[in-house]
Amino acid sequence: MRITGGIYRGRTVVCPPGIIRPAMDMMRESLFSILGNLEGKSWLDLFTGSGCVGIEAASRGACLVHLVEKDRLKKATILENISMVETEIKLFMADVNRFIPTAKRQYDIVYADPPFPMHGKVSLAQAVDKQGLLTEGGLFIIHYPSEEKGQWPEQVGNLVCYDQRKYGRSTLRFYRNTKTEGEHDEQ
Repeated sequence: MRITGGIYRGRTVVCPPGIIRPAMDMMRESLFSILGNLEGKSWLDLFTGSGCVGIEAASRGACLVHLVEKDRLKKATILENISMVETEIKLFMADVNRFIPTAKRQYDIVYADPPFPMHGKVSLAQAVDKQGLLTEGGLFIIHYPSEEKGQWPEQVGNLVCYDQRKYGRSTLRFYRNTKTEGEHDEQ
């Protein structure tokens, strides 16, 4: 795999051992074209796999990138891949469902690329919203198999879908956090 744009464009990313479904180059390039300049943005990559998407975010200006991966067999390869990145980038070896409720900060963009066979993906969006992981106006982006489109609501808590793109068997769905700063949930 190669980085498709930004300051690390053309650099090679190694695939780690084990099960991995790397985001297609065309889809990654389209994703980052949609997002535009990420200068000064913070990025959380859930189910990072090789770290490629997080590296793309750093390559395109993200100032802070956090990666989450539970498969310890992938750790050495991910660390090798991210060693080229000068941006603040950190790998958390953790299960996403345990990481989200303990996260201590907010992000401008949360990208989730769970395994296609995984059930209950909508609960990821619910957890991100409930934990308040997104900044005001922040984005939650989910990559899932196109045949699951019927299970994705237009709104998940404060997250409102504003775009969806299909790439072969894959779909990217974009949600924006509509909760404004200072708004409190009813108890």
